[in-house]
Amino acid sequence: MMKQIKTLLIAVVALLGFQTINAQAKTAHVDVQDIMAKMPAVLEAQNQLKKLSDTYTAEYKTMVDEYQAKLKKYDGEAATVTDAVNQTRQQEVQDMAKRIGDYQETAQKDLQKKEGDLMKPITEKVKASIQKVGKAKGYQYVLNAADLLLADGPDLTVDVKKDLGF
Repeated sequence: MMKQIKTLLIAVVALLGFQTINAQAKTAHVDVQDIMAKMPAVLEAQNQLKKLSDTYTAEYKTMVDEYQAKLKKYDGEAATVTDAVNQTRQQEVQDMAKRIGDYQETAQKDLQKKEGDLMKPITEKVKASIQKVGKAKGYQYVLNAADLLLADGPDLTVDVKKDLGF
């Protein structure tokens, strides 16, 4: 009887030990920032955004130069023209200033939208790859290394890069 209780007690302790081990989730981490920084698709997206930004910047500079030239011309001629002409010119430069401000705001919104349009499929691809690699290696959780205070566990960054083809 004592031997049976001892065997039963050992079995219960072993069972509880196995449940504790199984209850611990397997976690790993990846450096998403490192993956994104070196991903060819991200570099191409950044080049596209730079070209678009340069186009907007050049157009903005042209508008500002035109505005400043008119302002200088109108200021130089203000004493020699009628009040009605000066008022018309003042309204014209105010309208130009508003158009320049509107253009800058629109350009900024367009750039943000374009960035979102370009980056969304890339981030989805990276996320899918992380999930694929994590599941293939038996991990229940894969965390971003940038958000961790301690990243001492398995690092799947190299495996995710390999899965993405670079």
